[in-house]
Amino acid sequence: METGVSYTELRPDSTERFVPLRRELGVTTFGLNQVVLPPGARGRIHAHRHQEEVYLVLEGTLTLLVDGVPIDLDAGRVARVGPEVRRQLANYGPGRVVLIALGGANPHEGRDGVAFADWSDPAGTSPQQLPVPDDIPADQLRRTPPPATAPEPRRAG
Repeated sequence: METGVSYTELRPDSTERFVPLRRELGVTTFGLNQVVLPPGARGRIHAHRHQEEVYLVLEGTLTLLVDGVPIDLDAGRVARVGPEVRRQLANYGPGRVVLIALGGANPHEGRDGVAFADWSDPAGTSPQQLPVPDDIPADQLRRTPPPATAPEPRRAG
């Protein structure tokens, strides 16, 4: 697993059905793809031997067929499908569907975080032992969105 930070961007207007975000970011521990389905498009019926998948619908209405049974998921809905379960992604319209698909097969390492009281804290502690910081004071909040100064997307490989 690489250290550091990498960036990419979502491309909901992509003409490609799958945008491989995992490779673009250099992610090695789970799958991460953007999927764009125009009206009428559907993927293969598939299952994974070990991997569970999560589908996060960003735009449109995804029809997730689970063992042939359709379930409609509107934007903002999230579904998890476990290993060995047959599934198919479909768009019955009227507009396009944009979603993020995440998949992984290794057990999650929960509670492995380290929290720091401030930027100069050298050791840190368990997040559960450190209170959440105070909210940002109102006089420090932005009144307008910042200019687009995000880092350039990193392209792995």
